[in-house]
Amino acid sequence: MKRDYRKWYSPRLERDMEILVHGHAGARVIVFPSRLGRFYDFEDHGMVEVLRSQVESGGLQLFCVDSVDEESFYCSWKTGRQRLERHMQYERYILDEVLPLSEELNPASFLIAHGCSLGAFHAMNIALRHPQLFGKVIAFSGRFDLTSTPPDFQNLFDGYYDEEVYFNTPTHFLPNLTDEAVLQYVRKMEIILAIGDEDPFFENNQLLSRILWEKGAWNAMHIWQGRAHRFRYWRQMAKLYF
Repeated sequence: MKRDYRKWYSPRLERDMEILVHGHAGARVIVFPSRLGRFYDFEDHGMVEVLRSQVESGGLQLFCVDSVDEESFYCSWKTGRQRLERHMQYERYILDEVLPLSEELNPASFLIAHGCSLGAFHAMNIALRHPQLFGKVIAFSGRFDLTSTPPDFQNLFDGYYDEEVYFNTPTHFLPNLTDEAVLQYVRKMEIILAIGDEDPFFENNQLLSRILWEKGAWNAMHIWQGRAHRFRYWRQMAKLYF
């Protein structure tokens, strides 16, 4: 399996960023790490190995990106607005730096967003905000409303709310989306959700799935028994839903 490590100074984030690329061809998969995770976690936790046959055969090419969660949503000393601003810089990094690299290495190929836990938020959020770019999103155990307070979880903006928070909360902005040009892209996308029935984000996944159906957007919500919010479950999900 081809494995390519890259590191460069990001002008959007004003610091060095690292990425691992696995594979040589096929659909490009932007892999977001789980909460506070790193670019190497997908490999270290056996997720790349699960997808080895598809990667080696040229069916998938994985672009495992780093996170800045400690500087954005989980930076407790920043205000909610400052956390959001750092996240928006991160989105520009993905759109303006990572996607062009992926296109350079693998031109005109199908684009997928994927993540687990908070990585699922990143994947779903960027795909629904920019549906003209993505053909598929695969979200495992995701939380799609960072303002909510399910058991053991806090509002990641500490109560701060503005238009940008709204437009970075899929279950908030999607119900009011009426632009048919944008909705047509959403409806073309393959959207896969997988979540445990005891996961604290289960109801939020149900809500997102229902909103998507109401907008005429096909989606598959796969319900697992228990909490199912660990890599041992995500490896099994990856075998089934990629």
